[in-house]
Amino acid sequence: MTEKIKILDHKQLKQKINRLSWQVYENNIKEKNIVIVGISSRGTILAKELMKMIKKISNINVILGRIDLDKKNPYDKTANIDLSESDYKNKVVILCDDVLNSGKTLIYSSKIFLSTPLKKLSTVVLVNRDHNLYPIKSDYVGISLSTTLKEYVNVDLTTTNKGVYLS
Repeated sequence: MTEKIKILDHKQLKQKINRLSWQVYENNIKEKNIVIVGISSRGTILAKELMKMIKKISNINVILGRIDLDKKNPYDKTANIDLSESDYKNKVVILCDDVLNSGKTLIYSSKIFLSTPLKKLSTVVLVNRDHNLYPIKSDYVGISLSTTLKEYVNVDLTTTNKGVYLS
């Protein structure tokens, strides 16, 4: 069994989410509404945390959404979003995921928005591993890690051991 190394503890994780929330707010300060969309379960948990903090620090109305897709084979099926097009049309959309590894999940998730006019499409990731194979980057990054392809980054946003772990 490989040893888990704690990269961020609960307190540091909260600080990263707070900082990301402030960055999103500062770059969208004139907006009345923004749409934050989480990718699958962990991206959605991050999106909810960002939404809570943005609502706390600003008067921006945040619409929360979720995209579900097969992260291993996103090209096999169409990604599903729980919002209607009218919920995000001509608005600022912020796509959230826990870890940016190759960029595959972000690029296939962003595909949903390509046929709809938006004010802006931005991306937020908690951890950027810099192993990009697709032409997409994150606009807001909690932490960048230089890792090998064999290492695994686990983001735990739900248990009592909240944190970011490398194994």
